[in-house]
Amino acid sequence: MKAVTYENYGPPEVLTVQTVEKPQIKDQEVLVRIFATTVTAEEPKQRSLNFPFLIRLPYRLMFGFFRPKNRILGMEFAGRIEEIGSAVKKWKTGDRVFGYTGLSFGAYAEYKALPEDAIMASVPESQSYESIVGITNGSLSALTFLKKKGKISNGESVLIYGASGSVGTAAIQLAKHFGASVTAVCSGRNVDLVRSLGADNVIDYTKEDFLDSSDKYDLIFDTIGTANLSRSIQKLNKNGRLVLTEFGFPEMLRALWHSLFGSKKVIFGASNFHWKTEDLVFFNKLINSDELAAVVDRTYSLEQMPEAHRYVESGRKRGNVVIRLEA
Repeated sequence: MKAVTYENYGPPEVLTVQTVEKPQIKDQEVLVRIFATTVTAEEPKQRSLNFPFLIRLPYRLMFGFFRPKNRILGMEFAGRIEEIGSAVKKWKTGDRVFGYTGLSFGAYAEYKALPEDAIMASVPESQSYESIVGITNGSLSALTFLKKKGKISNGESVLIYGASGSVGTAAIQLAKHFGASVTAVCSGRNVDLVRSLGADNVIDYTKEDFLDSSDKYDLIFDTIGTANLSRSIQKLNKNGRLVLTEFGFPEMLRALWHSLFGSKKVIFGASNFHWKTEDLVFFNKLINSDELAAVVDRTYSLEQMPEAHRYVESGRKRGNVVIRLEA
């Protein structure tokens, strides 16, 4: 089968299309023929080891200190089940599915073997592989940080910083579903996009800084990790929460301080430990009621993977970058 592989950490050019062995499934596994995957903000970091120091060392220890142990990246997929193990009950051959591979990676390939109980759900009839594949990572992250960690509730005021990315576009739609009033922060070229997703107010950060406004919020969700921490805390109402997807040692100390001595909370941490198949089923319900859709910015072929990585690293992507694999 064809797959995008890399032998060493480095720039996008380390990614090359190779012919590798097709996975063999076990009794409780399924073989998925992948027709679409994505390049999230995480894969370029994994490829280049562009992580904060506190994360970089554990990552090397887990996934290869000098060279990657797993040569195939990619965590989001959409495709069709081509083969099932003898003990599989949940799925059948021909089922259309989408999901998340977890830290086994491997979605940058034509085939992936997955456990029957992997984070995977059926593709709604209304969706193509390319339209559904971007739902997984962004929506799961947004759901975890907004609801499971941030405890968003009906009637609250929410500010989403970095509102036009994969996580941000999902966060707008989910926050509206949960009954919040949403202020979205993005660049001018993305104002119409975030409004179309349901944002009640939009701040163009190239023209104004939300930190200079007198407005305060019940929850501030920084999806990209670049908002000023101290000043963001000052923009919270009493019992407000600042939720961070990116964090370092200073943020950890600040979170501990506020948790012990303040009414305002700084919340951070990995989101994927909270992800469940039930979340994807929940997203399907929202998709069917037109409350959730993945935003697709650009689509590339498997052979264009280095170009796709360069584009994601530019920080200019809106929503999701999809990789189409030939049927």
